[in-house]
Amino acid sequence: MTYKQQFIKFMVENGVLKFGEFTLKSGRKAPYFINTGNYKSGAQLAKLGEYYAKCIAENNIEAETLVGPAYKGIPLAVTTAVALAEKFGKDLNYCFDRKEAKDHGEGGLFVGKQLADGERVIIIEDVMTSGKALREMLPKLKAAANVEIAGMVISVDRMERGLESSLSAVQEVYKEFGVKVYSIVTMADIIEAIETGVIEGKEYLAKMKEYRKAYGVD
Repeated sequence: MTYKQQFIKFMVENGVLKFGEFTLKSGRKAPYFINTGNYKSGAQLAKLGEYYAKCIAENNIEAETLVGPAYKGIPLAVTTAVALAEKFGKDLNYCFDRKEAKDHGEGGLFVGKQLADGERVIIIEDVMTSGKALREMLPKLKAAANVEIAGMVISVDRMERGLESSLSAVQEVYKEFGVKVYSIVTMADIIEAIETGVIEGKEYLAKMKEYRKAYGVD
C-alpha cells in the first residue's frame, strides 16, 4: 500500500474516519465524519507524525521551523518534528503560540523557536474546515517576525466548497493569502480507497459520491 492508503486505513482503525450519517456544523448531512480527537495514545501520535513528515518530504517543502497552532496543532508539530529528524534526517525547529502573550519570564507569544525575519515556516494542523486557524495564526506570525510561509500541512482535504463560496477552504486560503495547503490525503483518495478495497465501506460509496457531486470541488 502507498503511505496515503496506509494513512486512510490508520484513520479508520483508530475511529477517526467514520461512515454513516452525520450532521456537520455547517448543517450539511454527510456520509462520513472525521474526528481527530480520537487520537489519544503515544503510539497513535508517533505514527501520525510519520505521515505528516512523509507528506512534507514527498512535496519537498523546505523550511526551518514547524508551527503548531494552539491547541490541536501543538502535538502535531512536535510529533512531526520528531519524525522528520528520526525518519528523514531533517532536524527542524518547532514552536507554538500561546493563547495570551506571557509578560514575565522569557515572555513572548510563541513557545519554542523564537522566529526571525526571513525564516521559512510550515504550519501544521489537523483538518481545515473554514481556514479560521490560518487566519488567526498569520497575524501572530507576522507580529513575531517577517517569516515566509512555506506551506500548511493538514491530514485531510475535504475538497468541499464553503457555505458562501464556490471554493474549498484550501482554495480560499490560497487565493486570499497565497499559502499553499498540502494534505496527506484528500476525499478523492478516501473514495478510491473504498473502491479498491483498502478499507471497507462500499455500502457508503453511492452516498459519498452524491455528497461530492453536491458539495465537492476538484
